[in-house]
Amino acid sequence: MKDNKVDIYEFISGFSGSAGTAVITSDKAALATDGRYFNQASKQLDSNWLLLKQGLEDVPTWQEWTAEQSEGQKTVGVDPAVITARLFLLSTAEARKLSEKIKKKGGAELLGVKANLVDLVWGNERPPRPNEKVSVLDIEFAGKKFAEKIEDLRKELDKKKSAGLIVSVTPTTATLYVDQNKLSDKVIPHLGENVRIRPYSAIFEDSKAFGESLEMLAPIAGRPPIPKKKFWISTKASWALSLELGGEEKVEEVRSPIGDAKAIKNATELEGMRACHIRDGASLSEYFAWLEEELVVKGTKLDEVQAADKLEEIRSKKDRFVGLSFDTISSTGPNAAVIHYKPERGNCSIIDPTALYLCDSGAQYLDGTTDTTRTLHFGEPKEMERKAYTLVLKGVIALDRAVFPKGTSGFALDSLARQFLWREGLDYRHGTGHGVGCYLNVHEGPIGIGTRIQYSEVPLSIGNVLSDEPGYYEDGNFGIRIENMIMAQEAKTNHKFGDKPWLSFEHVTMVPMCRKLIDGKMLTPEERTWLNDYHQEVFDKTKGFFKGDERTLKWLERETRSINVMEFTLT
Repeated sequence: MKDNKVDIYEFISGFSGSAGTAVITSDKAALATDGRYFNQASKQLDSNWLLLKQGLEDVPTWQEWTAEQSEGQKTVGVDPAVITARLFLLSTAEARKLSEKIKKKGGAELLGVKANLVDLVWGNERPPRPNEKVSVLDIEFAGKKFAEKIEDLRKELDKKKSAGLIVSVTPTTATLYVDQNKLSDKVIPHLGENVRIRPYSAIFEDSKAFGESLEMLAPIAGRPPIPKKKFWISTKASWALSLELGGEEKVEEVRSPIGDAKAIKNATELEGMRACHIRDGASLSEYFAWLEEELVVKGTKLDEVQAADKLEEIRSKKDRFVGLSFDTISSTGPNAAVIHYKPERGNCSIIDPTALYLCDSGAQYLDGTTDTTRTLHFGEPKEMERKAYTLVLKGVIALDRAVFPKGTSGFALDSLARQFLWREGLDYRHGTGHGVGCYLNVHEGPIGIGTRIQYSEVPLSIGNVLSDEPGYYEDGNFGIRIENMIMAQEAKTNHKFGDKPWLSFEHVTMVPMCRKLIDGKMLTPEERTWLNDYHQEVFDKTKGFFKGDERTLKWLERETRSINVMEFTLT
């Protein structure tokens, strides 16, 4: 629904963030969200809503708040088709835990309601599902045939003695649930006989049949019959899917093996990510040079959306460009403190050249996906702005330079990026890094770098692509974030303790840091060397795009000049 510029939460509450849970009773309404959206939600919710700031002390989780409202034998209803796993949502196991909380508080039960009540209120005004065409990604970019990927998955199913993974793949067939009108002419011949095509809505009907078809073990000693094998479903699958398959006795919730495999890029995908980030970096340098000239030299009045439109125009001219990977966060001054700010056409701010400007943007290319954030100042930054920016930059560098043993998770690495802010009593309310797909989702699990417990469950592996994006935000004042893409690789170390591989990161984002915002005296010699080397790499890899473009080339030369190590000043 977000692709159609609307969301069920926004319709019912006015909140347009991408993560949240709304709970509505006959006389109260609460919306729970995480630190990325505290500022935004407090502005968008009216007086009818209670904002549950998840993760803060003495603030109940939405599950706890819901259970409290159920006192007096009240029933809690949910739409099982849209309730899924993890922090704000429900898997089968989490549904059971919530049901137990409800009963302990004196509530009646947790009930799956097939008719979504919000949809009934929304009625005919509810937008249709997105209808973009499904296309075939050539092996030149994918690096591996889909039939080989399915075969790898079947080997995993056999190893774990599973009846199948409801994505849906069974031991003999794979089924794609999609509306036929979304398939381009090339898709069906590409899939061939390996994949059945079924309507999107048939997944529940088929799942019921799958569950009923499981071979059961005979009952013994009063024990009811149980299946010889269970179906795997992802921890992010809907509760409704589990119920149709027959519930917990026929289903095992697992971290999706497809997600695990997708997170480890093959050599072709890694090379594609390197290449597309060079083209994308050139686009951003051209954009920032243009923006500076418009704001400072010409005095042009540009709003945040007009600037974002120009960036998209520049990107669209690059080879293999397909579209944006998400809506551009183009934010000036206090708007930059809203972590996932989205400027609205006709209702956004004019960019102030005397304030910080934060641009978080990305694109989809046939050979990869980009996501880059840079914070700039076109005038004279304040002392605190330079200090905060440099602390954030030191965090970016620390994570980029990390060397760690195989088996280390992103949960364990998170503090590397926060340590410099922490020493000053500062922090940020979002993760330090998220997984990134290759011509797929710009936010891709199961890996990440942050304090979420799921990031402790999956160790980082060679071939993972993640963001490195610490930040700092002062509500109503300014926001700073720097984001590079990094790829996990085997590190070259003098020793190999435990006789196991050690890992490090390769950065692929090719965009300069903002010189005006760097306090060179706060950087160590090692950090200055890293920064100078990075800027030289950016210059060498992107300068070829600016033949005949004197404005951008001059901007790039200025922004990538070395920091003078001896004098601790910018030269």
